[in-house]
Amino acid sequence: MRYLYLSVAFALILQSCIPLRIAPNIEDYKVKQGKKFKKGLPSREMFVFEDPKDENHFYKYINFKFDLNDSLVDTDVPFRLKEQQYFFSFYEVEIPTKTINLIPIFIDGALDTDVLEEGYSSRKGNWYIAMEVYSDDEEDCLSEKSLSRTRVLEYLRALKNEYLSTSNYNELVLKN
Repeated sequence: MRYLYLSVAFALILQSCIPLRIAPNIEDYKVKQGKKFKKGLPSREMFVFEDPKDENHFYKYINFKFDLNDSLVDTDVPFRLKEQQYFFSFYEVEIPTKTINLIPIFIDGALDTDVLEEGYSSRKGNWYIAMEVYSDDEEDCLSEKSLSRTRVLEYLRALKNEYLSTSNYNELVLKN
């Protein structure tokens, strides 16, 4: 009976994948410091949400919504809230989930070959939109100390929901 347990345990280990990095799962949105979320982002607080759409869809959405004519679409996009001028910049970032697959490693080790080397690890990319907001008065409108944080978060959440629910960006011309 002991050998049965050992062989089942060994078979499970061989079939397993060991995660090296797991991409975060964000239900609605998170406000997080950019550098802590993804290396290379600014150190300001960022509004981050998962982007289930293909690459550059958010760029196209912002371009249509704010009628930017492909000029400064991802930086310094102006918007107004209660007679106050704000600006946002956004970044499309990928954080892959990376795993090591043990079966190809053991097979190549037993056969003393490198035939299955491409299967040693696997990656599944997850895309996120990270947005920073600033104004002439405040450098970081999403920081805990910001007076406009609540209304800016409400605006960004509404913007995110509109983006995720819009499939044809030409509809935005009618909404605007």
